[in-house]
Amino acid sequence: MTEEESSSAAGRAAAGKTWWAWTLATFFGAGLMRPGPGTWGSLAAAAIWYFGLRAAHLTGVHAMAATAAGAAIATVIGIPAATRAERESGRTDPGFVVIDEVAGQWLALTVAPLDLRYGIAAFMLFRVFDIVKPWPARQLEKLPGGRGIMLDDLAAGAYALAVMLLVRRWG
Repeated sequence: MTEEESSSAAGRAAAGKTWWAWTLATFFGAGLMRPGPGTWGSLAAAAIWYFGLRAAHLTGVHAMAATAAGAAIATVIGIPAATRAERESGRTDPGFVVIDEVAGQWLALTVAPLDLRYGIAAFMLFRVFDIVKPWPARQLEKLPGGRGIMLDDLAAGAYALAVMLLVRRWG
């Protein structure tokens, strides 16, 4: 999406579009940042994971449970929000919708210890898998509406999660 298209999308959101859907779909505006809105959405998710868990003093299984719950909540709210933002923008899988990156990034971070090195590794792995979209992520992207928007990124998050499990085991 070009900067002009992004500004146009933001303008349409402000011009009477469904406020809650656009707010959540863009993850509070992260999806309107340039360049690379998906990277900004992932970075916002990773920062919330790191600083949120530190502030709450969560570690171990409690941090894992909170991260998994965050991914699940982002998915449940993301499907209808992404569906509505897609429909109202008139674009298929618009780049400004980044709630999918948030859910996928949190899934990738589920088993990461609260350590910047692991957080950066999970961030980078998720971004690579999200960009490359190995099977079946590319096929899931073809599902209609918010399901397709969300599920391909959850597949990328699952791939990153699998690698993070290996890193934890042998790293």
